[in-house]
Amino acid sequence: MMYPIPRFFSVRPSLRVLYPNLLTYLPFPPSRRLSTSLHRQPRSELSLVVGTHQIPHPSKVKTGGDDAFFVSTYNGGVIAVADGVSGWAERGVNPALFPRELMANASNLLMYEEVNSDPQILLMKAHAATSSVGSATVIVGMLENNGVLNVASVGDCGLRLIRRGQLIFYTRQQEHYFNCPYQLSSEQPTQTHHDAMVCSVNLLVGDIIVMGSDGLFDNVYDHEIASIISDLTDVTKAAKDIANLAQVHSTDVNFDSPYSSEARNRGYDVPLWRKVLGHKLTGGKPDDITVIVGHVQNS
Repeated sequence: MMYPIPRFFSVRPSLRVLYPNLLTYLPFPPSRRLSTSLHRQPRSELSLVVGTHQIPHPSKVKTGGDDAFFVSTYNGGVIAVADGVSGWAERGVNPALFPRELMANASNLLMYEEVNSDPQILLMKAHAATSSVGSATVIVGMLENNGVLNVASVGDCGLRLIRRGQLIFYTRQQEHYFNCPYQLSSEQPTQTHHDAMVCSVNLLVGDIIVMGSDGLFDNVYDHEIASIISDLTDVTKAAKDIANLAQVHSTDVNFDSPYSSEARNRGYDVPLWRKVLGHKLTGGKPDDITVIVGHVQNS
């Protein structure tokens, strides 16, 4: 992920959103309504069956790239992805160290600390424990046994929820400006867990979660992801198939990728003389690619 390293951005209050039935949008925490929608309707315990796949940037095959992730069986399951900001390499810093330590700290905290299935608390403690220099975008999803998935995201890693072949929930990117996302960093001032986009969503048996770094979502459209998992039988194979498609699109200069489409929407395009000839900005975005596929099942 080749991003500028932002400096001196004001801290904004965290955004907490609740999607108790995917039909309403409520400020968090609506404790009375949450109690009504969840606790009065007993639900069987749910958990995630997870498959993962990573493909590093073509120039970083030997080092493994700057993405990091972890998967845990804590409660119903925890999945997380961190994407290191490669701009740190210009300062002589290995961009992979910060996201790797951040993910390792988050994983360890699940074993030794009380986080109450709250990904924002997990991010706070993991960030505070990370000593490596660098920065990263990050997303964490924590499934409670009652089927509530709690998500916290800083930056442009993403998550999609697909139910019966239909996309019914997705996270939005946070950015200062195009191609400069929010990020947790070793430097101050910077974004913190307070700036995370936090949401909760009810899951059902059979739901499929797809989480990934921007290397996935910059190169693969949601309908393509839904098509790949439409006949899901193996989560590991699905993660690999999605990652492979992202890699193919990322190096295709003629593919009208989500990244190139958004760039045009933001005013970036080919020179005017080329536009007159019918050309437009196209192409994928070579990057590290991390994909996690989670299938919701009864425990």
